[in-house]
Amino acid sequence: MSDNGVPDEIKSLGFEEALEELEKIVRNLESGQGKLDDAINAYERGAQLKKHCESQLAEAKTRVEKISFSDDGGAAVEPTEIS
Repeated sequence: MSDNGVPDEIKSLGFEEALEELEKIVRNLESGQGKLDDAINAYERGAQLKKHCESQLAEAKTRVEKISFSDDGGAAVEPTEIS
């Protein structure tokens, strides 16, 4: 398990894979079917997947750059502000 509480197995998932699994867990939990222990385990995994997805999004945010042009036509690349 890594420092942020996300197992390496989850960390190896891409964003889309992790989000798809998280959505499946949410649907299953919302259905109210199954045993309590299974629901608790699914919830815990869902929380780890959520943390991983948030981490992936934060990393992507820092990588996005904005190209701006000055009055003289010169181009510059700078981090963009995403809120």
